[in-house]
Amino acid sequence: MLLTREQDYDTISLLAEVSRTISNEQDISKVLRLVLFIMSEHLNMLRGMITILNRQTGEIVINESFGLSQEEMERGRYRIGEGITGQVVKNGKTVIVPNINEEPLFLDRTRSRARAKKDGLCFICIPIKAGMEIIGTLSADHQLNDPSLLENIKKSKIHEARMDLLQHYVDQLSIIASMISQAVRLKQLAFEESTIVTSENRISKPSVQQIISNEHDEENATDTSRPENIIGNAKPMLALYRMIEKIAKTSATALVLGESGVGKELVASAIHYKSRRSDKPFIKFNCAALPESIVESELFGHEKGAFTGAAATRRGRFELAHTGTIFLDEVGELSLPVQAKLLRILQEKEFERVGGSKTIKTDVRIIAATNRNIEELTRQGLFREDLYYRLNIFPITVPPLRERKTDILLLADYFVEKYNTMNHKGIRRISTTSIDMLMRYHWPGNVRELQNCIERAVILSEDNVIHGYHLPPTLQTAESSGTPYTGSLQQKLDAIEKEMIIEALKRTKGNMSRAASQLGLSDRIMGLRVKKFEIDYRKFRL
Repeated sequence: MLLTREQDYDTISLLAEVSRTISNEQDISKVLRLVLFIMSEHLNMLRGMITILNRQTGEIVINESFGLSQEEMERGRYRIGEGITGQVVKNGKTVIVPNINEEPLFLDRTRSRARAKKDGLCFICIPIKAGMEIIGTLSADHQLNDPSLLENIKKSKIHEARMDLLQHYVDQLSIIASMISQAVRLKQLAFEESTIVTSENRISKPSVQQIISNEHDEENATDTSRPENIIGNAKPMLALYRMIEKIAKTSATALVLGESGVGKELVASAIHYKSRRSDKPFIKFNCAALPESIVESELFGHEKGAFTGAAATRRGRFELAHTGTIFLDEVGELSLPVQAKLLRILQEKEFERVGGSKTIKTDVRIIAATNRNIEELTRQGLFREDLYYRLNIFPITVPPLRERKTDILLLADYFVEKYNTMNHKGIRRISTTSIDMLMRYHWPGNVRELQNCIERAVILSEDNVIHGYHLPPTLQTAESSGTPYTGSLQQKLDAIEKEMIIEALKRTKGNMSRAASQLGLSDRIMGLRVKKFEIDYRKFRL
């Protein structure tokens, strides 16, 4: 066996980290994602997948992955016995493919290896079992031609070293597959149940941002009242959920109010998909996105020859939304003539296309939104008073982020996971300093600004941790967060040094020597710094 003691140490570290993740994290989906991220760090893994067998349909699907896009995951579907994954589920035996170029059973259905160097790329697929039953697979791609993996090994022993390395990976993946089997079983049951419900009801679901909600907080809102596309557990959000629940059951016109970036479109989407029109069209239109001359044609359509360039009859958004819902964002930007047509639709449920004389009847629910003060626009004569009163039947105000700060970390975690997947990154933690900065900032751009900040930080991070210096300058400037710093330069440098030491100790699980090595310090200097900043390294060993 040509493996080193360092690799044995890494195995212990890997399994310990996986064990802590399974024990400490309640969200099953997050557990499986984190396990794959941990594997990518410790096992030189290029891609990793957890598939689940749907016993109702006989189909094997990718449930969680590392290194795959959402589109690639969707393509990764297999029948029992089909390809390597299907064979592993059918036979319950591990399959090792030393070189995928030489294995005809390797289908690469995800097409994720099309851009990769396939020479020397191996694929390992391990069965995940619940008792004697095969419920899914754990698989990984490894590049065995990486010189760093086989350095200091004689050429005559390269093949033997590769086989040892492959067996080393198999042993580790087998243990991890056993550790996550209970979580995969729960995912399997939930997946099969959702498949049954979908096939029975045939109800369309919204393709919008997925929610991260606190499943244990039922004090002020039931699970059924929580929209499936909005993140938040703060009291203002619970009140918002109750409002959505009440209006969704009716056909009343709604006016969604709130600052730019708070998520007004998500509220409109939640209302539609909780309503009796949920399986009908949901059409969105931004009234401020196009010139005034085009808005009328876009909303109501036009007849052939109605104006220069109208080469054919075109249906407008209201026709497309027939029997469903139309969402008019930034409704305060509409011109007075268009407002008059909108009022007619609200009152009479009819309109004419631009350049046409035929009256078109429409059954459509209108949800409007604006970040402007409509009452002030009405007083200024820029918005029709009668239209305002027709839209304002059921106003809903979405709270700004600064009024729901307890949701900031929920949102940050969601965006970290989202941009991890999009950018093939493995961010697993937000540093304490970064959390403090996120919580202090006043967020004038609301959730949209937070989303942009996290996306930037995920891209910049190189050690799978978001540090304070990864956040935009607006958050790093003390004055911008309302917390001016009055300390000396030395105090600021000490704060940065302390943060770096704490982060190193977290990475090394409290190992002082390894942390010192990572920071380029001697053990003696490390000891002096820990004593100076009164850091208890032992708490990081938990």
